Amino acid sequence: MLTAVLDSYRAHRFAWLFFSLLLTLGAHPALEALVPGFNPLELLLAVNLVAALASAAHERWFRVLLLLGIAFVVTRGIRAVLGVEVLLPISEVLWVLASLLATVATARHALRAGVIDAERIFAALAVYLLTGLIFAICYWLLDQTWPASFGGASASGLDLARAIYFSFVTLATVGYGDVIPASDSARGLAILEAVGGQMYLTVLVARLVSLYSKQVDK
Repeated sequence: MLTAVLDSYRAHRFAWLFFSLLLTLGAHPALEALVPGFNPLELLLAVNLVAALASAAHERWFRVLLLLGIAFVVTRGIRAVLGVEVLLPISEVLWVLASLLATVATARHALRAGVIDAERIFAALAVYLLTGLIFAICYWLLDQTWPASFGGASASGLDLARAIYFSFVTLATVGYGDVIPASDSARGLAILEAVGGQMYLTVLVARLVSLYSKQVDK
């Protein structure tokens, strides 16, 4: 039974990663509204990290990913037990590094040669969502390191939820303007995300269309 479950997971690992990312984006605002005082965001990010690591299990650098994941869990555990707040940004840096490597592995799967199937599509979508979350953590770390890096009419500091919101608004190039990058570093990071996101979509569509055309010709 366990072997069958593991085989099923391996066959659909990018689908699980994609849906765990969607859960993070959609569920945490609803849970915060339904259960005041409960912040599931950190738990959901940990779930995302586990799913991202599992999706990259066959990569050469998986041991590095595993070490980063373990270090993330250890630092979060020590912070929770001992209340050492300085470990929070350290754990977030570990999350970013591990997720970045996992994103590269997922992008390799999405863009490599071969048959276009559902797993390849889920991998491509997961890369987009992971990128948004990675930039969100970077925005949060930037604001923690240099306060007032972000401003706006109703800004009172950039917490993690607002950082995720700003990241995906930037990635989608919507630009509502309620959260504004005020420092040069924040603006540079926002430009990198907006331009990189659009370039990724352009390259992705071109690559998938090219692979699909070859698949149809055969």
